[in-house]
Amino acid sequence: MTKIAQAFSILMGMAALLLGLAAAPAQAGYAHFVMDANTGRVLAAENADVLNHPASLTKMMTLYMTFEALRDGRLSWDQKIVMSRNGASTIPFKLGIPAGQTYTVREAVYGMAVKSANDVAEGIGDHLYGSEEKFGQAMTRKARQLGMSRTTFRNGSGLPDSRQVTTARDMATLGLALMRDFPKEYRIFATRSFTFRGRTISGHNHLMYRYRGMDGIKTGYINASGFNIVSAVNEDGKRVIGVVMGGRTARARDDRMAALLDAAMPRAGIGRGAAPAAVAQSIDLPERGVPQPVEPRRHDPVARKLAALESRNSDLAYAAPATPAAPIVAAPIVAEPVAMEDAPTVSAPTPRAAIPHQPPANMPFAMASNDGWAVQIAATPSESEAISLLSRAMPTLDRRFNGITPYTQTVGSASGPLHRARFSGFQNRAAAQSACKALTASRFACTVVQGDG
Repeated sequence: MTKIAQAFSILMGMAALLLGLAAAPAQAGYAHFVMDANTGRVLAAENADVLNHPASLTKMMTLYMTFEALRDGRLSWDQKIVMSRNGASTIPFKLGIPAGQTYTVREAVYGMAVKSANDVAEGIGDHLYGSEEKFGQAMTRKARQLGMSRTTFRNGSGLPDSRQVTTARDMATLGLALMRDFPKEYRIFATRSFTFRGRTISGHNHLMYRYRGMDGIKTGYINASGFNIVSAVNEDGKRVIGVVMGGRTARARDDRMAALLDAAMPRAGIGRGAAPAAVAQSIDLPERGVPQPVEPRRHDPVARKLAALESRNSDLAYAAPATPAAPIVAAPIVAEPVAMEDAPTVSAPTPRAAIPHQPPANMPFAMASNDGWAVQIAATPSESEAISLLSRAMPTLDRRFNGITPYTQTVGSASGPLHRARFSGFQNRAAAQSACKALTASRFACTVVQGDG
């Protein structure tokens, strides 16, 4: 393929992303699957076998593989692992461990389960199997062994890859496998927060904090999938697991899951100490409409950057408005805390009733690395508006610059948190100034900044 053709292909991919992907929906079709984990009986299903992208639900399998390695002695909880370049280069959410520095398996497990950290998810796979590709192949083999017949994994984090697909039924099967095969480790999914190198890191599974009896397990979002969730409820001897994929918003996804569980719990049987069912049953149930497979989407670096950026922010913008929430204001320069390098402590799972959930306003560990020059186009009270501005500005820069990364940075101000919309990755001040000139010509405000100043 010629350079011109490659450039055209990238631009067309970005245009499709920003215009809602007329040829393939930006978010996949809706699907759900609910079952009695004690018996395997299907309690509700819609489009349960239609292919979709798992997003961060992928980390459920990464954790399964990690728990298996711990059980088999290939890993130990306090073992130190060197962060790979592949892991360190991922887009947030992340713990922010530089390549070449170490982290423990315990940190990785809690980082994946609580905060959905991409860097340790990729790093664990690289450590166990040598590369992202080989880890994806091993994950897929394990999926087949567990009865996940329609799932293909390509990476350990769930970051966008058009070839990484699953179904609602398969994800229920994976949830069941985690409960059955690793009952002790499964309890980690109920953890609300943990301490990482002096910082308290909170999760964002909002539904788990408000639904009685829910003890996990995982949320996920990328642009290609919509809002996904796997949830499990354990109450009065009843055990129900549900999957919702393709939600329009995090709130809509959670509300739909709550309604499905409300309807399913009275119909679930009471367990008598038996292990959870092995595989989500495949039976014919009425389904609305004709299920259509998700259109495969070409994987390109630009789409991955923006989709991953949206993934990093999706659950923080829990009830994001459909229209811009507030006018753009100037961003003050506020110093950010620096990660401590002392020994970590990881707390045990905390009872949900003991701590009211407070989504963190500032997460320096999740910010894009930016040791060079960056440009800032806005600082807004609404993080969703900052993301929207980055999405609209990206085509202007992508036509002229290689290797740029969109990111948001949350800082404090007298009037409350502000969310800076920035692009990093410029080699020098002149390149950043050139970017600002292009953005200004496209009617964006722009300021050149060095580092994370």
